[in-house]
Amino acid sequence: MNFLAHAYLAGSSDQAVVGALMGDFVKGPVGSDYPTEIAKGLTLHRRIDTFTDAHVVVRQSRRRVGPAHRRFAGILVDVFYDHFLARHWDAYHELPLERFTARIYCVLGEYQALLPRRLREMAPRMAAADWLTSYRHVHAVGIALERIGQRLRRGNALLRCAEELLAHYEAFDFDFHAFFPDVVRFARAERALVEL
Repeated sequence: MNFLAHAYLAGSSDQAVVGALMGDFVKGPVGSDYPTEIAKGLTLHRRIDTFTDAHVVVRQSRRRVGPAHRRFAGILVDVFYDHFLARHWDAYHELPLERFTARIYCVLGEYQALLPRRLREMAPRMAAADWLTSYRHVHAVGIALERIGQRLRRGNALLRCAEELLAHYEAFDFDFHAFFPDVVRFARAERALVEL
C-alpha cells in the first residue's frame, strides 16, 4: 500500500492519518517519541504492510511484474494499487477524492513540526501537485515511481515502470478488487484493537 491507501485505511483520526503517512519514514521501535494517536497510526501502517506482503493476491500481482523489474515488484504493486483505489474511489469512500486528499494535505500541514524531515520536505510538493488525486492517471503512476526511484542507491531502476502496469492492466485491476476489501476489513479490526 502506498500513501493514498494508508491514508484511507487509517480511519477518521487526523493524528492516526499522520502516523500512517509517516510509516515509510520512521524506522525502529515507535516508542513514546510521538503522541499516542500518531504512534497508533504508525503501528497500523506496519501491520497493514505485513498483512499486505503476505496476502496471496498481492503475491500474485508481484509475479505479474516482468523479470527486469521483479526486484522492485513490491514497490510497483503498492503504487499500482493506489492507482486503482484512486480510479475506483467512489466505490470505496463517500467523500469525493479531491475533498479527501485536500483534508490529507491540511492534516500534514497542521502536524508538519512532527513529521520526519523527508516527509516534511515532501508534503508541500505533494499538496501543490495533488499527488494523491493524480494517481488516477497512468502517467502520474510513472512519475510517482520515478520519484521513488530517485531514492535508490544504484540509479533510478523505476524509470518507465508504468509499462508494467499497462502490460497487465486488467489483471492488476482484478487483483486490486480481490485484495482491497480484505485489507479494509483487516485495518478496521486492527484500528479497534489499537483503539484508533
